[in-house]
Formats: sequence, C-alpha cells, structure tokens
Amino acid sequence: MSALEKQEENIFLFYPNLIGYARIVLTIISFYFMPTSWFIAAGCYVFGVLLDAVDGHAARHFNQSTKFGAMLDQLTDRCGTTGLLMTLANFYPKYTFWFQLSIVIDISCHWIYLHSSLLQGKSSHKFIDLSGNPIMSIYYQKGPLFFMCAGNEAFYSALYILHFCEGPLVGGIGLFRLVAYLSFPIAVVKTMISLVHGYVASVNIGLVDVSERQAAKPKNS
Repeated sequence: MSALEKQEENIFLFYPNLIGYARIVLTIISFYFMPTSWFIAAGCYVFGVLLDAVDGHAARHFNQSTKFGAMLDQLTDRCGTTGLLMTLANFYPKYTFWFQLSIVIDISCHWIYLHSSLLQGKSSHKFIDLSGNPIMSIYYQKGPLFFMCAGNEAFYSALYILHFCEGPLVGGIGLFRLVAYLSFPIAVVKTMISLVHGYVASVNIGLVDVSERQAAKPKNS
C-alpha cells in the first residue's frame, strides 16, 4: 500500500465497521417492535447477534481491525443486551432486580476490562493475564467463547419470546421454554466470568496507579 493510499484510508468505511452500522440499525428496529411484534423484534435481534460473529472474521480477513471497530462492537453488544433486558423487566416485573443486576454487571465489567486492556501497555509485565489460567484459556478459544455468548443470548431471547408464545412442543414442553431452561446455566456461568474479568481488570488498573504514583515520587538525591 502506497503512502497516498494510507493517507486516504477511511477506517469508518472498513467492512467490519459497515457490518457494525448494520447491527445498530437492526438493534433499533428490534427495540421498536419489542413491545408488540416478537417475530420481527426477535428476527432483527438474532440476526444482529449473528453479524457480531461475522464482523470479527471480516476484520481479520481484510486486515481491518481497528480500535474504533472494537469499541463499536462492544457498545453495540452492551446496548442491545441492555435494551432487551429492559423489555424483560417490563414483561417479568417480579424479576426486575435480577435484570437490573445483569445489566450493571454486563456494562461495568466489560467497560473496565476493555479500559484496562488499553492501559496494559503501560505496565504489561505486571498485569494479571487471565489467558494463562487453564479454565480461561479454554474460554478464550473461539468455539467455547462463541458457545458461551450464544447461550447467553439464547437465554434472554427465549425469555422474551416466551412472553408471547411457548413455541412448538418438544417432549411435552414448549421449545422456547426448553431453550430457556437449557441456556440458563450458561448465562449464569457467563455472568460469573464477567465478574472475574471485572475483578482482574480492577487489580490491573490498580497496578497502573501504583506504578504511576511511584514514578511521580521525587527521587532521593
């Protein structure tokens, strides 16, 4: 790539970011129809979730990974899940506290973990690296990570659809109720992992603070 081509490069029009914009549109459409039309809302929401897997492949294939794209992806994920959980709190007011807790954990732990990763270059040799943990090293692989994220989304999506219908019977139980039962443990485990991420990210940011404070102290003559 020539110097002129590099100067004209517009990261906002990279393929994975265009996919990200499409996800935003799908999410907004899903929000609009959530109170009234579950088929349209669920279709747009699930399609947007599937595109979440596609944009990562596009970024690697076209060598178009960007910090903006990573932030766009995170924000779309968090906003989409938050909107769905707000609807669920309205549909199932008895469980509002748990939906609120899920929103807070999801947003706070992902935000601080992403922020700590941006700070990691300041003292990377001191940072706790979860990928070295045997359990977390399995979690970070593409297959298990996709399974956990898909299971989490399946649980909340199934709860949403259950407000409108049970779905076809499978062994005497409605399909969407069955999906909710099977995916519930996955959603719980994913939430626990998010809490671990949040704790480790807090420790890592604390290490940066200690390092910067030590560097700012006047040296003894």
